[in-house]
Amino acid sequence: MRLLAEVHRRDGYPVNWPDRPGEWLSPGPLLGSWVAELDDRLAGHVGLSRGGEDDLAPMLWSERNGTTPDSAAVVGRLFVTPQARGHRIGALLVGRAVEEARRHGLHPVLDVVASDTAAAALYERMGWELLATVEQRWNPHRTVAVHCYAAPS
Repeated sequence: MRLLAEVHRRDGYPVNWPDRPGEWLSPGPLLGSWVAELDDRLAGHVGLSRGGEDDLAPMLWSERNGTTPDSAAVVGRLFVTPQARGHRIGALLVGRAVEEARRHGLHPVLDVVASDTAAAALYERMGWELLATVEQRWNPHRTVAVHCYAAPS
């Protein structure tokens, strides 16, 4: 939680600090989560889960491919500590989540707040396809632009 708090202070991720950060890192139904180390120190985290009601990426991907949303898995909760950046840790963590999704016969998708240009650039460098940019209502007073992506086939 300390490293997530550090990323939040520096980068604003997650946008809304969760009341229970441990539960936020492991949303259900979780298919897996992984951490990376660099020089024997925790350097990053990623999770893989089934899509929930509010996840737009699985719906967009399924509509585009004539499948159902439950044929997708959501890559999320990705962060890399500031000290560990520049070592391809984000790409390695995403790659691990993609492998696991495919092992389950699922197609990896994700969404990212449009203002997080570094994350969007990572996904695009990795060949992820932008499905759409949508406005998502996070609460009665806040709407956020979110990019929805699908992993390359």
